[in-house]
This record gives sequence, structure tokens and C-alpha cells, in this order.
Amino acid sequence: MYNIAYHKPTVTLLHQTGIGVSEIAGRTCYDSFDKSENLSIQNAMSSLDLEAIYELDSSELLDSLAWVHHHHSILEHTTLSFLVRGTSRGVLQEHARHRIQAISVKSTRYTMSSVINAFVASLEADSSKDEFYEMVLGFDMFIIDDDEYLKIEIGAMFDKLFYQYKRTSNFLDIAVAKSSLPLVDEYKNRPKELFEALQNGKKKRNVGDAFKHIVTDNWKVDMVVTFNLRSLKNYFDLRDSGSAYFQIQWLAQAMKAVTPIKYLKLIDKSFKD
Repeated sequence: MYNIAYHKPTVTLLHQTGIGVSEIAGRTCYDSFDKSENLSIQNAMSSLDLEAIYELDSSELLDSLAWVHHHHSILEHTTLSFLVRGTSRGVLQEHARHRIQAISVKSTRYTMSSVINAFVASLEADSSKDEFYEMVLGFDMFIIDDDEYLKIEIGAMFDKLFYQYKRTSNFLDIAVAKSSLPLVDEYKNRPKELFEALQNGKKKRNVGDAFKHIVTDNWKVDMVVTFNLRSLKNYFDLRDSGSAYFQIQWLAQAMKAVTPIKYLKLIDKSFKD
């Protein structure tokens, strides 16, 4: 379907609160604890067994609210947290449209030092652009798996950095920590050794602030994202769909694959008994 090969993301379910809290929320609204088929819910107001509540696998009340009355607000009391590895910054643009989520993403502001160190070191090579390409290729930092396209992608990064370098008199000051600046002279004409020395030295704080313009949608990112069950339903409805951006389809499918059935039965018709 796509002419360029891409890596798909991997997802791990980090945490789940269970559906018991949502049933307690619903029973609180109706004061109907005695009508629950779950003993831990029946006794919740007199003898709270949190472990049993967390481990509930089904709830007739939640099933009725979700599929008969379409009263999904109760599901907001259930949350799931996912660790996502290897999605793209392009997917973040899609995620931003989902209002109700907690998301923590790998920061370019704090994690670009290796790329900048590679550029600074490559300036000491006879063929700086080729040296930069070889260094960056080893970082495995793109979702694309296509050598020809990667050469274009990494080459464009070099060109943008070189443009900045030629027009910024204090480029090294904003790219390299003060304590590491002497390394540039120490390892003159030895790009690989300079790169290793910069990597092992003190990193420039917030180095990404000055270089975000080189970031593209194809950069890999890792993130932790937490949805309440109602919002997760909306996410799967919209993103596990043929009309969604293909990369976020992959992510939604990977998230759904690690979502326990007890949740999917409440939010996905294909898992409904």
C-alpha cells in the first residue's frame, strides 16, 4: 500500500484500574449496590474489598449502561496507561486532537544532543555530510526503513544544521557544553574520536531549543499515554478505522491488541458477547 517501508510501533499496557471503580460509580448514582451480581460491589459500602473490586472481569450494570442506555460517562472512572515505543512525531499531531488524555512524550529539547554532537564531529571530516549520515544512521531514530529515503532525510538534517552553522557566529557555544568545548580543538580532524568524546562529556542543557527546526514527522518517539475508558472508546472508534492516518491506525491497533477483553467488551461492538 505504501511505497516507503515503515517500522510499526510496539505497545505495552503499563497499568489498568479495572472496571470495578466504574461499577461503584454507577451504583453510587442509583444507590443499587444490592443489585450487583458481584459480591465485592454488594458489600462495598460496608466492607470494602479493594483487591476483589480491582479484579472484576464483568459488570452487568456497565454492560447495560454502555450498550443499552449509552451512558458512557461512568466509564471515565476506569483508566489504562500504555507505553508506546517507536511511533512517529507525525502521529503526535493526530494525538493532539484527542482532548481527554494524559500524554508524556520523549522530548527533543532534552534528547537531541547525540544528533548535534554528530554534526559538530562531522565538521572535522573530509566529507562532513557522509560522516554525519553514517553516524546518524546508527541512532535508529526514524520510523522509515528505506535506505534511499533515509539518505534524503538525514541529508536534509545536515543541510539545515550547516545552514545554521554558517550563519551563527556562536554555533559551538549553543551546541556544546562549555566544559566540552576544548574537545573540539583536541580532536581536530578526528571526527569519530571527537564524537565519542562529546558523547562521554557533559551534555548541553536544553540543546534541542536551538535546533528543533531539523525535526521531521518521521522521527521516532516514545511516549506514555493514559486514557479513561470513555476516551479510549472514542480513540479506537476514530483511529482503528480505514479513514484514519495509516500510522495512527497502526498505533490504535497495537493498543487494542494489549487492551484486556473485559474493557473491549464495554467499548467495542466486535468484542460484545
